[in-house]
This record gives sequence, structure tokens and C-alpha cells, in this order.
Amino acid sequence: MNDMQELKVLVVDDDHYSLEAASSLLIANGFNVVSCSGGDEAYNKFSKDKFDIVLTDIRMPKIDGIELLSRIHHLEPDVPVILMTAYAEIDVAVEAIRKGAYDFIIKPYKPEQLIYTLKKAAKFRQLILMEKNYKEVLEKTIYQRTRELKEALDMLKSASAEMISRLTYAAEYRDDDTGMHIKRMGLYASVIAKELGFDNKFVENIEVAAPMHDIGKVGIPDAILLKPGKLTQEEFELMKSHTIIGANILSGSTFPQIMLAESIALNHHERYDGTGYPRGLKGEEIPIEGRILILCDQYDALRSTRPYKKGFDHKQTCEIILKGDGRTLPSHFDPQILRIFERISDIFNDIYNTHQD
Repeated sequence: MNDMQELKVLVVDDDHYSLEAASSLLIANGFNVVSCSGGDEAYNKFSKDKFDIVLTDIRMPKIDGIELLSRIHHLEPDVPVILMTAYAEIDVAVEAIRKGAYDFIIKPYKPEQLIYTLKKAAKFRQLILMEKNYKEVLEKTIYQRTRELKEALDMLKSASAEMISRLTYAAEYRDDDTGMHIKRMGLYASVIAKELGFDNKFVENIEVAAPMHDIGKVGIPDAILLKPGKLTQEEFELMKSHTIIGANILSGSTFPQIMLAESIALNHHERYDGTGYPRGLKGEEIPIEGRILILCDQYDALRSTRPYKKGFDHKQTCEIILKGDGRTLPSHFDPQILRIFERISDIFNDIYNTHQD
């Protein structure tokens, strides 16, 4: 079966000879043709069956070609409708264009002109069908990924549809973080935010937004993200780009939790002393959510086992954060948040121990 036979063409003309001539010509050139002798008959058939292209005369009784065009596009806007007329009237042409006519054929037409126009319409229709098929496959994939995300991100079950769609977009890639790691991040952050005196709305928002801090890692190659040894300088520069990737994934939203997540993704590696990335912000230039997340992320990273290291216990982790180990320094953190952590670090330990995979 060739491409033309796969597309069904509805040919409409109240003139019997014109209808037979056009239909025979199209059939001879491999098209799958259904013929109608009037607009009312054509509309009834179109309503009950699927057609890919419509070739219709304009001047017909009851339902003319322009009205048929309008009715067809009301049912199926993407079907190309080609109009045939023996009268090249400018007002008719303008009205047809306004209602979405794909092309015009002026009678009497040359057979090669008609075939060329139909083949062009067939290619257009095939592209439309390919796009629809792609969208259907994509929607099924997104649906499946959304289910997986809901299982991994239990805390987002009641989040808005926009948040779910943003996370679904991220699911086109992949991430090495586990469900419990991202849940812990939300809980750590909400505890700090509450101790800082923020209202319940901000505390709730940061608990939802914090798990998306590393969403940009879905754009980092496995060879770098899961490398068991030390990264080269070039690899580390690429790794740092996950902050920009994450912010780009979440950018443009008007939903407060997504806007907060965008800022967190971008700023959670900025250090209070200005030695962080990606922008090297210093002190209170760093949004408060970034200053909260860097400490939360560092605590969980030190506690957790990674391909390149074993996890530390709570006591060792607190020692590193509060006193430094040469790589992690107290100057990396907001002093006020550091004091809060020192006072409530046992809560962090409880969160870590309670929420394991």
C-alpha cells in the first residue's frame, strides 16, 4: 500500500462529469477516493467517517463549498480542504482563506496541477498525523513518568497540576537521587524555615520546593554524575551546570512553589563567603531559600553513601559542618542558619534515620 492509498480523499461536485473526471484522475494516481454529488451528502459522510483531504467545488446548491469548508473545520480543523471553482472571484477567495482553505484549483484545471496540489495536501496531512501520533506517544510516556514521580515524591501528591507537569518534563531525563533523599530535603528545609520565623505558607512551600533542588542533574551524563572517583576540572564544571539546567526547567512559572523551586535549583550551591556557584553570590545576595538548602544538602550528602564515598554518622557530620574539614567550612553557611542547625541538629538526625529507602 502506498502513501496515497493510506489517505482517504473526499471529492465533492454537483456536476456529474466533473466529479467523475476528478475522482478517476485521483484513483489512477493512487489516491483512495470517495465521491459525493453535493455538500449535504459530503458533510453527512464526513461526520460519520474519517477523511484526510477534501476536494470540493465551491458553487453547489444547499451547502456550497465555503459552507462545507466551515462545517468540516468545525469537526476537524486539521483536514486540508481544497476548493475548485470556475470563477476566480476575489471576495470568494478572501472568505475561503479566512475560513482556512488549504488551496484553490481554477477550472478547467490541468491534470498535473490537480495531482500536484493533492500530493502537497497529502504530505501536509501526513505531517499532521505524525505530529498527533507523536503527541499521543508523548502523553502516554508523560503519564507513566508522572505515576513514577508520584510514587517517588509522595509529598507532592497534593501539589498542583502545573508542578506535576514541570516534574514530568524533568522525567524525560533521569536522576540518581532516591525518593527518600528528596523527601528528607523538604523536611530539613521546612524545619529551618520554621525556626527562622517564616509563616506557615513559606514553610509549606519550601517543603514542596526543596526536593526539586537537584532536578537539573537529569541533564548531567551518568559517567560524570555516578563517577566513583574524583571529577576532573572539566567534569566538575559540567557538573556545576546542573544548577542552571534545573532553573531553566522550572523557569517561567507563576505558581509560587515552582518559582521557589527555580530559585532553590539555581542557588543551593551558593556559599555565604562567595566561593559557591554558579554566580558566586555572597552573604545576603543569596536568596534565603538558597542559604537554607546548602546546609540541608550538605548534611544529607555527608550522611549518605555515594559511589565515591561512605556516609558519615550524625556526630561526624555535625563536626564537619560546624568546625570544617578543609573542604567544608563554616564560612560556607549563613551564620544564623548555622546557629539554628547547631541547636536543632538532633531533629536532622531523626529525619535522616526515619526516612530511609
